[in-house]
Amino acid sequence: MKRARGSTLASASFEALARMRRALREQAAATAVRPRQPEPQPDGPLLFRRAVADVVPLPPDNRADIGRPRPRPLARQRLRDEQQVLIDALADPWDWDAATATGEELVFARPGVPAAVLRKLRRGGWVIRAELDLHGHTGDEARIALAAFLNRCLKDERRCVRIIHGKGLGSKNRLPVLKHKLRHWLTQREDVLAFCQARAVDGGSGAVVVLLKSPSR
Repeated sequence: MKRARGSTLASASFEALARMRRALREQAAATAVRPRQPEPQPDGPLLFRRAVADVVPLPPDNRADIGRPRPRPLARQRLRDEQQVLIDALADPWDWDAATATGEELVFARPGVPAAVLRKLRRGGWVIRAELDLHGHTGDEARIALAAFLNRCLKDERRCVRIIHGKGLGSKNRLPVLKHKLRHWLTQREDVLAFCQARAVDGGSGAVVVLLKSPSR
């Protein structure tokens, strides 16, 4: 009888202990702190809206118009030069008698230019700042090249220039056709003050030295 009672008490004790353990585990599980899940981070557009929330929009007058390309600035001087080239190309008075008068020296001074200026030019008193060689050019090519050259010299403030027209030895009838055409082209231009045949050291009868107006005049 005593052995049976001891067995019953032991079995009851084990069951009570097991229940207690389960209760403790359930209590511990119920009171355990679960780890916090990371909060989702805001996306890029949301962050941008937050960053510019305090920005005040500019008035319409101060906004940059980036939708339409801005027009490119006009090269006005270049347009004027090209127009002058066209004008000079269309004006070509031709005097055949002057063209056949070989041996005549090219010399010209615009009215109002002192004689001392021309004398100084003939003696080489002006420093030659630029040069144009018309060898191998036809009449039309030479006229256009001359106009462009003089316009460029005026823009660069080069007042004294030399133009090589040749002696006409390679032309038909061995006449200096370009030389006498050059006379008419130069006298047409208001920006040419004077010109004369170059000195021997500067080309002699195959070249002409031209004096242009000062930009201030």
